[in-house]
Amino acid sequence: MKRELKQFLELFLPQPGYKILDVTSHADELTQIIEKRIQPYNGRLSLAMYPGEHKNWEYSSTIQAHSIDSLSKPFRALARDNDIVVIRDVLNEHEFPDRILKIIYKTLANTGEIIIISKKGRTDIPALLQTLEDFEFRAANSIDIFEEYDLVMAKKMHMWGNGL
Repeated sequence: MKRELKQFLELFLPQPGYKILDVTSHADELTQIIEKRIQPYNGRLSLAMYPGEHKNWEYSSTIQAHSIDSLSKPFRALARDNDIVVIRDVLNEHEFPDRILKIIYKTLANTGEIIIISKKGRTDIPALLQTLEDFEFRAANSIDIFEEYDLVMAKKMHMWGNGL
């Protein structure tokens, strides 16, 4: 496994029943390593696939996948149902990024985390960090793991802002 993928997996420590939502326009090797990471914990990986190039493989029972046919439509997720939301190359391209951030905030359990991954140079990192603060995400940081991608991570805090 590549060094950067190993470093990515170190960002979270799955526990039994761990739930991750991957919102992406390209299900790929990263999706597969997340799937493998949570399988021993009887976790669930929900895959919200927006238009793009998706690698084909046989999903395990860990994955629940659904397709969204347009970057103007939201994905569906239950309130407080996910421990982590990984959003890859969708937030910048979506017609309503504010709506997407609201859905992510609602679907995260208290103390849940959002990980935003986008191609290098396509995201104004300081503006994104401020936007996350505006949407009541805390401890937002840019983390340099991938050569070709920017990664920003933040946390939904219990008893802060909208987390009440």
